[in-house]
Amino acid sequence: MCKKAIVAMSGGVDSSVAAFLMKERGYECIGATMKLYHNEDIGQSPGHTCCSLEDVEDARSVAYSIGIPYYVFNFSDKFREKVMDRFVYAYENGATPNPCIDCNRFLKFDKLYFRAKELGCNYVATGHYARIEKDETSGRYLLKKAIDRTKDQSYVLYSMMQEQLAHTLFPLGEYPKAQVREIAARNGFQNAKKHDSQDICFVHGGRYAEFIEGYTGRLYPQGDFLDECGNVIGRHGGIIRYTIGQRKGLGVSAAAPLYVTKIDPENNTVTLGQSEALYSRSLTAEDLNLIAIDKIKRPLRVKAKIRYRQSEQWATVVQTDKDKAEVLFDEPQRAVTKGQAVVFYDGDVVVGGGTIQ
Repeated sequence: MCKKAIVAMSGGVDSSVAAFLMKERGYECIGATMKLYHNEDIGQSPGHTCCSLEDVEDARSVAYSIGIPYYVFNFSDKFREKVMDRFVYAYENGATPNPCIDCNRFLKFDKLYFRAKELGCNYVATGHYARIEKDETSGRYLLKKAIDRTKDQSYVLYSMMQEQLAHTLFPLGEYPKAQVREIAARNGFQNAKKHDSQDICFVHGGRYAEFIEGYTGRLYPQGDFLDECGNVIGRHGGIIRYTIGQRKGLGVSAAAPLYVTKIDPENNTVTLGQSEALYSRSLTAEDLNLIAIDKIKRPLRVKAKIRYRQSEQWATVVQTDKDKAEVLFDEPQRAVTKGQAVVFYDGDVVVGGGTIQ
C-alpha cells in the first residue's frame, strides 16, 4: 500500500494536527496550502481567512516543525470558476449557496487530488471532522459522522464520490476538538490557540452583497416587496441582499414580524410573509449524489438536514431520476432554501444528498 499523502494545510489548528497525525502514522507527507484567490482582487485586506499570508506562514511553520516539505499551489483560476462564479450565480438567481461544499467538491477532492497523483501520492488528507470506512459486504466506501458531534462536518462532504473516498483520509474523525488543541499545544504549534474561521473565506465580514457587486462590477436594481397576496408593500434593495427566512434589514413595517418567503429573480420581486408561511413539508433535490448505496430503489426512511447547523429530521426520500429526488418530511420544516444542501443520514452514515431546488 502506498503510504504517501498530500495534507491540505489551511494554517488552522485542525489541518496542522492532521498533518502531525499522518506523519505519526508512518505516512510520507507533503504539506500543501491551496492559494484560492488574491485578497486585493476582491477588495479584502489580509485577515483570518484561509488564504491570508498569516495562514500560509502558520502552515509553513507547522510543516517545518514536523519535518515535511511544504508547497503553496495556485488554484485561483479553478476557485474563481467553480466556487466564486457559482456563488454569484446562485444569489443572482434567488438561491443561497454553500460555497464550502463546492470548494470541497471541486478543489480539495478534485484539483488537489489530481495534483497529489502527479506527485506520486495516493491520498489526500484534510482536517475535516468526519470518518471514512469501507463496507466489506457491499465493497462501498462509507462517509460517517465524526466522533465529536459538535464538530462533525459530514454535511459539507456529501458530494464525495467513491473514488475520492477511497483516496482520502480524515485523521481527526476519531478525536474531540479539545484533544486536537492539546496535541497542537504539546507539540509547540504556534496556531494551537488560533480561533476557528467562521466566515466564508472570500467574503469579508459576511457582507455578501458588497462582495458580489465588487466582484461583478454591477449594481443590482431595486424592486418590489410583495405580500403573500401579491400586493406591493415596499421596495427592496436588490435580490442579492435577501435569503429565505430573513427578517433583519427589510425596512418594511407591519403589525407582525415579516420574513422573506420567496425570491423571484425573473420579476425582480421579494415576497414577505409571517413566520407560518416559511414552513413546508417537501422539497426537490437535484445534482443527487449517493454514497452508501448506488440507487434509491424504493421510498427510503432517513434523517435529513437542510442546513449545516440544523438538527436532523425524519423524512422519506424517493429518487425520481438519476440525479433527482423528492423529500417528504414527517413534520413541516422552516425556511427550506433553494441552493442549500439536503443531506440524508442513516444513523452515523451519510446516505447521500443533493442541492435544494
